Amino acid sequence: MFVKKNILGIGFSDVNGEAVLEYILQGLKKPAKKYFIVTPNPEILILARNDTNYKKILNSAKLALPDGMGVIIAGKVLNKELKEKITGVDLVESLCRAVEEKPITVGFLGAGPAVAEQTAECLKKKYPGLKVTFASSEFIVHSSESHNHELITRIPVTDILFVAFGSPKQEIWIHENLDKLPVRIAIGVGGAFDFLSGKVKRAPYWVQKIGLEWMFRLIYQPWRAKRQLALLKFIFLVLKERFNLNNV
Repeated sequence: MFVKKNILGIGFSDVNGEAVLEYILQGLKKPAKKYFIVTPNPEILILARNDTNYKKILNSAKLALPDGMGVIIAGKVLNKELKEKITGVDLVESLCRAVEEKPITVGFLGAGPAVAEQTAECLKKKYPGLKVTFASSEFIVHSSESHNHELITRIPVTDILFVAFGSPKQEIWIHENLDKLPVRIAIGVGGAFDFLSGKVKRAPYWVQKIGLEWMFRLIYQPWRAKRQLALLKFIFLVLKERFNLNNV
């Protein structure tokens, strides 16, 4: 199992994308206990900072992958360097590409109206051999227990279920329902479906590489400005922790 490095109270798996794919694919070849994967970004770390239950849920995930350059930079500042940024978008696409010719099934749950379905269609066009068992944008986090149960019973047996309710809803829902879900792996992927379906334009690759994808997204979605305030708090907390470490 991969080493985890603690950044602001959350243990991140120190692993690159290729190793993650290999770990998932090899695990699916043999019987194993079901598990879930999370992709925390700076905003999620701030949420977890103020919610001990949510922090426990994130830390109980089999893999916690750094979604965003903010986490990668924080690791360097805190001398807990992580190998690679692995966003929810990249994880979904790389997994779908990797399983296209394998007897492995995938499902898509969440996001806005019809977005999960559009995501599945777009990925099947790119990877014709992809075996999609389920795609539904139904949002059930605040629904009744009976509605939640009814949805779970409609999900067919699936190897990998991508869940896009947004944080913290998706991680809490996965944690509470994993034992009841007929899946082997559940992965919280935030806004990944919006990009994969083409609903939201993603930053050019060079912008992603220099760590300014958040700024590109803010330009196209200015309503996110209030949410970006969490980034300032994140920077402050990272520097504060670094300062404390220097005085141990």
